[in-house]
Amino acid sequence: MNNSLQLSLVNFKKGSYIIVEGKQKADRFYIMRQGNVRISKEAEVVEEEGGNLLAPGDFFGVISTMSSHSHIETAQATADVGLIAVQREQYGLLIERNAPVAMKIIQQFSKKVRYLDSALARLTLKGEESGENVAHLFQVAEYYARQGQYNQAYYAYYRYIQNCPRGPNVTVAKERMAKIKPYAQAVYLGESADEFTRSYPQDSMIFSEAEPGHELYIIQKGSVKITKIINDNEVLLALLKAGDIFGEMALLEDKPRTASAIAHEDAVLLAVNKANFKRMVSTQPQMITRLTQILSERLWFIYKQLSNTQISDPLGRMFDRLYIELERLRVPLNTDSYTFDFGPKELINLVGLPLSEGNAYIRKLFENSKLRVVENKIHIAEVAEIEKQTKYYRKMEKIEKSRRESSLRRL
Repeated sequence: MNNSLQLSLVNFKKGSYIIVEGKQKADRFYIMRQGNVRISKEAEVVEEEGGNLLAPGDFFGVISTMSSHSHIETAQATADVGLIAVQREQYGLLIERNAPVAMKIIQQFSKKVRYLDSALARLTLKGEESGENVAHLFQVAEYYARQGQYNQAYYAYYRYIQNCPRGPNVTVAKERMAKIKPYAQAVYLGESADEFTRSYPQDSMIFSEAEPGHELYIIQKGSVKITKIINDNEVLLALLKAGDIFGEMALLEDKPRTASAIAHEDAVLLAVNKANFKRMVSTQPQMITRLTQILSERLWFIYKQLSNTQISDPLGRMFDRLYIELERLRVPLNTDSYTFDFGPKELINLVGLPLSEGNAYIRKLFENSKLRVVENKIHIAEVAEIEKQTKYYRKMEKIEKSRRESSLRRL
């Protein structure tokens, strides 16, 4: 095995396309040496922070390369450019030799995930943003108390009092904590939990949305669910298992948590604080590589979801959302059949439709004879049918968009 770092210097003329959205599976990314590159997407849903024109020191293609998906963007040289090409398998060696590059990528990705997650919530879940106000902890606690989920309620009340000692609801929070204490189990509430390895019983809260974050976690055993309270409902964002990493955004950005983490089953975690994380960047490149892969996968998924919001036909959005899930899980299109891990109601939520309107389109969806519900889960008898329908609706969306643009030009 070759352990030497071998980077390629490549040049492109002005006007050249370096990568093209939707094309081949990415196996390398690029770091700018000279010139300028413009990044574009077929569906520009939200304005990118920092703009779309890249300069020396910037990088592109990392998301698709490190998530092993097709390209999510097009990169075109706006001047003659010189680039450093980094193969996926060389990323670990790059970290060992140049840790600041890895930190720049991770920090930029973390910031981008937070920004795009917020945009996606506004577009699909139609949720009110709680912002970064730690006082929101009281509302989180109140929600869980109403649901009879006292482990989570007790934890959130405790963190509210801890972070807002003079808050307007401190007295109420203390009273409610006293009432639910006999029924609650909360762990690691101390000011500083020094244990590197921590055990969380099922349904115990690891951290709450809106609380300050100082650690990331690596799951050694069990599973953890990531949730967020939106419009007085707990929305499941992800279900993580052994080997997954979470909580990195608050650690990297010194900002409050954007979601809650709860032990889905008994879980053993490694807690990594900022000092340990900085040491790991140079001493454990495999962990940093894994973190980059996780952030890349999240960003790829968010971009796909944002693109989904631009399909005007709700039925088309449903087919597209199913196709995104197949892509995310890398389900072969020649698979005879497949059962998704969610049902019709979850699909309605995922495409951002009101339940009443969504039910009407769900009925239309199941007019397709190859789709049915099996034990409350959506089942497709022929996976390629999802791709076929998605391509049809995307094509129709392009035609309709072209018509609208032509009409505007004639005005």
